[in-house]
Amino acid sequence: MSFDLKAVTALQLLLSLNMEALEEDELCFPQLNTSCKKTMRSYSETILTCSLLSCIILLTVVLNLLVIISISHFRQLHTTTNLLLLSLAVADFLVGLLQMPVLLLDIQGCVILGDLMCAVHYFLGFLVVSVSVGNMVLISVDRYIAICDPMFYSTKVTLKRVQYCVYLCWICSAVHSSWILRDFLKQPGRYNSCYGECVVAVSYVEGAVDLVVTFLGPILVITVLYLRVFVVAVSQARAMRSHVAAVTLQRSETVKAKKSEIKAARTLGVVVIVFLLCNCPYYCFAVAAESNMVGASSAGIELWLVYFNSCLNPVIYVFFYPWFRKSINHIVTLQILQPGSREASLM
Repeated sequence: MSFDLKAVTALQLLLSLNMEALEEDELCFPQLNTSCKKTMRSYSETILTCSLLSCIILLTVVLNLLVIISISHFRQLHTTTNLLLLSLAVADFLVGLLQMPVLLLDIQGCVILGDLMCAVHYFLGFLVVSVSVGNMVLISVDRYIAICDPMFYSTKVTLKRVQYCVYLCWICSAVHSSWILRDFLKQPGRYNSCYGECVVAVSYVEGAVDLVVTFLGPILVITVLYLRVFVVAVSQARAMRSHVAAVTLQRSETVKAKKSEIKAARTLGVVVIVFLLCNCPYYCFAVAAESNMVGASSAGIELWLVYFNSCLNPVIYVFFYPWFRKSINHIVTLQILQPGSREASLM
């Protein structure tokens, strides 16, 4: 009888030790009692998710880097529209290089980089999203002037003015992000409930301002401009088809120029539509959320969808822009290292 009691006691002790070990495995930092718990996933699910997200990160970094090198290196691509695409590619490159890897490291719900990197992560997240939105608006304005007011496009839209607009876009985005996160940046860990968490609280006033500035307002501007652009583009296409047989050679060159402008507007329209589709779920979730607490460690599919848009933009360029495909060929084959490669014809 005493032997049975000893066996039961030993079994209970063993079970308690196993439970303690299991609880420690569930903690982000087992040595700390205040540690947060991990988001438990199966091994196969973790491997599959990490592999998929790693491929997305690699594609985002490589493709946007190719866009940056192409527009920066080849002189023929130094146009006003491409300068806006370059700014957008830089923002997308930063998403792939800095933002996505942090979310991948925190896939188990544990922020291992500390409060300082948590603050930097949030600031860069707000910054690149704001910059992307600003670039989308500038691209829409650029296409609006090119299609609806082509006679004055070269005088109204110059490289200097576009450069100033790009600088202003980045500066305003930095100011906006700093204002939204001003309390959080002063004390990054103030809203954390346990060690290993990265949570920011945005007031409803600040959230409403961010919603209007980075989503609803730009959507309204972009939609109005592109509706006008496509109405004019359709009317121009009909006019070109009805008069194409009677044009002179000089007129024919003008028709080709108009066709290229319309094609560029169509391509950039696809970029804008994809941007809206990727961002709508996140902002709808933010509006519907009962809490104003947002955690990097609990980043859902909505945030990954916002960042996935940074991977889709250069993919769209590959399919729609012949100059991008040609520039990739020059880069991959190392032709850009040859003397005079900056003057290569890509159009």
